[in-house]
Formats: sequence, structure tokens, C-alpha cells
Amino acid sequence: MTVINWRLRVRAIVLRLPTTYARVEDAWLSVARGYVPGRYELRLCLGENVTTASDVILETRGLSKSFGGFMAVRDVDLAVRRHSIHALIGPNGAGKTTFFNLLTRFHIPPPGSIHYNGRNITNVSPAAISRLGLVRSFQISAVFGQLSALDNIRLALQRKLGVAMTFWRSRRVLSPIDQEARDLLEAVGLAHFADVPADELSYGRKRALEIATTIALDPEMMLLDEPTSGLGVEDIDRIVDLIRTAAKGRTVVMVEHNLGVVAGLCDQVTVLQRGSILAEGPYAKVAADPRVVEAYVGAEDE
Repeated sequence: MTVINWRLRVRAIVLRLPTTYARVEDAWLSVARGYVPGRYELRLCLGENVTTASDVILETRGLSKSFGGFMAVRDVDLAVRRHSIHALIGPNGAGKTTFFNLLTRFHIPPPGSIHYNGRNITNVSPAAISRLGLVRSFQISAVFGQLSALDNIRLALQRKLGVAMTFWRSRRVLSPIDQEARDLLEAVGLAHFADVPADELSYGRKRALEIATTIALDPEMMLLDEPTSGLGVEDIDRIVDLIRTAAKGRTVVMVEHNLGVVAGLCDQVTVLQRGSILAEGPYAKVAADPRVVEAYVGAEDE
């Protein structure tokens, strides 16, 4: 006689409600008594590979954005695991940069919601989001061209000293962070360019400087918009190594068109097409998905 063991290990219980409760106990009580208005989801997660709430640092729910009649981002539900490198890929016009702009509130609050470390930040200002530890770089290099490379880093570091807004004080106030600024320049290969104005740096070195200033803000999570765009092969390898180093103890989400970089660097990949999620998973899985292949190269003629 065959005996079947039906006991399964419950790793997590996911409860998604259409309303907010101050305490978990209140939420469960409302479900038990049938007091929850509208639809709700109750799901048991079985087995070993379960992502719990504490594992997720950033989550979007039903995120959407339209420009006139064009839907750039459509009902995107995304969960980013803590301490992972997560790539957003997709053909041109898929909505990747628009999605980044929504995450950091460079677009007005959209339909849907954004949650960072369990906090709803949908209506939080870009500056406040940065202070929470969610910092981004831009598709076009954004550094202070008239300042030296060293001063760009100092500017990012000075918040640690509590003097971020006291720009009229002596430069001596910043002396405690000089060594840290030089160490960051060394880490990105710019030690010999410390006194060079940022405008005089090559494009690849500007990108390295921008990532260094992002790291100088000591973010918990970095959003990098096409960090290798426009770089030569030798610069790409340097930037990839820098991102890998910066990701230790941090979470990185990056928009990237170079699929070789994505394959070698990223733990998880989300493919966007026409503003919606087309596929998700490790790179090998999404690269083998026929829908992803069609999105990039088109369907074969029959």
C-alpha cells in the first residue's frame, strides 16, 4: 500500500486587500468576518522558494502612465528583491525610462502605487525619495560641468557632514570628506582626473563620475538608466565592474540595452513591451522566451 504524505510546508501567507488596516490582526479579522469590501486575494505560498515581504525592497502595483492617448506604462506590477541586480529591458519605446521617472516622481503621481521598504511613496517628492535612500542616475550624463571631478564627489558627500545647504561656508568645512572623495575617484579610475573640470572628461569618464556621485550619496537602492549607453568596450568593462562592486550590500535596478551586460551582471530581468510586462525571470529564461525574441527581432514570416 502506498502512503502519500499530504503535509506541505507553508512558507508564507499572502493577503492583498483593497483597503488599508492599521494592524495585521484587524485585516485578518475583517477577512474572517466577511467585512472586506470588494475583491481580495488570499494565497498560501508552499515550498522553499518564496519571496516574503521583507525580501522585497521596491514594489509597484498597477502602475500606469499615459501621454495624451498614448499609454507609455500600463498596469505594471513589479517586485524587486533586496540586494539583487534587476534589469529592465525591452525594445525602444517599451516604457523603461518612463517607468524610472514614475519611480522617482519625475512624473506626476500616476494611477497605481509605489512602495519602498514597505512605505507608500507614490506622492513623495523626488528630493524626499532620494533622502529615503532611493537614488537614480540619468540616461544623459548629469554632472556639474564647471566643477572638478573631486568637487562633484564632495558635493554628493557633504550631506553626511550636515552642511548640504550651507554653501557660503569655507571649503575647510569639507576637509573631513576629502579622502573619501579621492577614494571614490580611485575606485572608478578617475584618480588622475581629480582636478579636471567634468566638462573636459570623455563621455565614458563622465558616466563613471556620475555613478561615483550616486554611490557617494550612500543609497540603499540605485536606479541606473542605461549606464553603458554610448561607451566603448574598454569603458563598458570598467562600468560593469563598478556596478558589481557598488551592488554589494545594495539593490540595483538598471535599464540596459546591452544584453551581454545584462546576461553577465543581473540576477533578475523584467522585459517590457508597449508599457506592459512581457516576461520575467533569470536572463537565460527570458532570452529563450519566443515572445521576447519576437519583441526584439520580429516574427518570422510563414
